[in-house]
Amino acid sequence: MDDEPNGPFKVFPSDLHDHLRPFFADIAEEVVRAIRTEIPEYARPTDDTYMHVVHQGVQHALQGFLERMAKPDTDWEPVKATYLRIGRGEAEEGRSLDSFQSALRLGARVTWRRVNALVDAELLPREVLAALGEALFLHLDEMAAATTAGYTEARLHAAGELQQRRSRLVDLLTADPPASAEAISDLAHSARWPVPRALAVVAVDQGARPGAVRPIVPAEFLARFDVQPAVLVVPDPDGPGRARAVAGALHGLRAAMGPTVALQEGARSWRWATEALDLARRGILPGAEPVRCQDHLATLLLFRDEALVDAMAERRLGPLVEMRSPQRERLAETLLSWLQCGHNASEVAARLAVHPQTVRYRMRQLDELFGDQLHDPAAQFEMQLALRALTLRTAAESR
Repeated sequence: MDDEPNGPFKVFPSDLHDHLRPFFADIAEEVVRAIRTEIPEYARPTDDTYMHVVHQGVQHALQGFLERMAKPDTDWEPVKATYLRIGRGEAEEGRSLDSFQSALRLGARVTWRRVNALVDAELLPREVLAALGEALFLHLDEMAAATTAGYTEARLHAAGELQQRRSRLVDLLTADPPASAEAISDLAHSARWPVPRALAVVAVDQGARPGAVRPIVPAEFLARFDVQPAVLVVPDPDGPGRARAVAGALHGLRAAMGPTVALQEGARSWRWATEALDLARRGILPGAEPVRCQDHLATLLLFRDEALVDAMAERRLGPLVEMRSPQRERLAETLLSWLQCGHNASEVAARLAVHPQTVRYRMRQLDELFGDQLHDPAAQFEMQLALRALTLRTAAESR
């Protein structure tokens, strides 16, 4: 009997449901009173519509029980569909399923107590009591299972819709030209995302890792990990603990964080972040931890148009290009240090770990190569930019 879906219902006398039916209206009222009294979430005495729904739910459960007693092979699917809808309704009401499960258990206890009272009053035969108990709790379990399935389905659907809204919001915040403040605010409200005063956008290189586990990011962040590079929107990025939260969420992933911008300037933060991420991939910027654009503004500016930097290097560093390696590298290193150290040979020597006389000898060679350019402030500035770019590229290529 235990292995059959409706096993307990098949052992009842054929007319038992007719004996029980007259008592079920009073049982239903007692169950409703108990639910309203003992479960706060269902205590809405002034809400006639809601109390009608509670009454209807209890009556439906008891009526379904009687029908299964009368016809043990009754199709369960229509009843299951009802409890699937109830589960979805609980999710849409924003309640935990605990309240409904408690109501089911309470209803079963009240019903079982009243059935025992009927047996004691000799209105029902005592020999059916065990089968009634088993059938009642089987009915309870099946209702609970169907409700849980409906609740889970609704929650997953809601989570999917919410994620879709948040993904659209990421697109809106990084759009160029920017979306209106009203459009951002409306979508943020439907996506349950508090609108911040400022934001920063992070570009995340997920790499060629199919099936990789996506990072777990704080709930207040917006994320799209279904694109490459992935996008992370960080609200109020200069707030306490934000930098640690970003670093912790993206540990082990190459990433770059754009500048802090106003709400409608997300496209600029995203653009800088992607440019910095590209430089990190090339090894020009460090890639061990998330790169912060604000710490590398000069490098970002320098590599914004590399063809322009190449033209400047060709114009200002032409004499060096014609020299053989390694002399070319030594003189380039010395010239850059000399420009950075304010033409102080002693500081250059300390930086390069060579004798000051070596620096002076190399500077005489450079003076012969460049002549008046070496003393022209504009030429010195362009030389320093070109040498800095050359140094960064060389270091990246050697890694």
